Amino acid sequence: MTTDEMITEVVLPGVVEPDGLQVNRRAMPVPAAGQALVEVEATGISYAEQSMRRDLYPGQPAFPFVPGYDLVGTVRAVGPGGDGSLVGTRVAAVTKTGAWTTHAVVSVDDLTPVPPGLDPAAAETVVVNGVTAWQMLHGARLRAGQTILVHGANGGVGTVLVQLGRHLGLRVIGTAAPRHHTALRELGVEPLDYRDPDLAARVRALSPGGVDAVFDPVAGPGVRTSYRLLAPGGKLVVYGNAPPWAPHARSSGSS
Repeated sequence: MTTDEMITEVVLPGVVEPDGLQVNRRAMPVPAAGQALVEVEATGISYAEQSMRRDLYPGQPAFPFVPGYDLVGTVRAVGPGGDGSLVGTRVAAVTKTGAWTTHAVVSVDDLTPVPPGLDPAAAETVVVNGVTAWQMLHGARLRAGQTILVHGANGGVGTVLVQLGRHLGLRVIGTAAPRHHTALRELGVEPLDYRDPDLAARVRALSPGGVDAVFDPVAGPGVRTSYRLLAPGGKLVVYGNAPPWAPHARSSGSS
């Protein structure tokens, strides 16, 4: 690495449509003590970035900034006094912002090793999605044999959530458009059409005593229905709900 090397990054200048994103070139950053320079091989475009583009994500930085909630890449340098053995290691990190770049400076404490045999794009899909799903599932304190309802079971978080749920021995009912039902069945999910006007009745038919947890990424008025589908002592987990009717949500606090 030389001092005249440049990086390329995508900048979000303000509330813009996707074609308003800007591509910027600047000097290669130098990691400080406790940091590593990671050459980014894969990053994601998620609900979070779409919300930030509309200035709706709680706790987002002031414009302009570089979006990018997570990354997978290879360590190219470490800061002074750092562990040189990290150089050349493939890692993943949750950054919240800053990952839409060719090279990112990340705290060494935030790095997680990624097995070298994994495709970086495939590994990236389970960084934020996987952390989110794992935290919600384990926070709900569920046990084998219980039943959960996952709305948006075909989505990024939903797909990981249902797989983790099945791994834990849970029965999983999942809502999605019918075109996704075959894939969900292959994961061991009992799929239902999220647009079915009798959806609540369909869930009750499958689980007459109620479900032990509902995972709802949509929120809004449907939360009341989700709550009514719970068994006694059941848990309602709502996530990803930055409502479009609440502009400038970032002023309300961090996530």
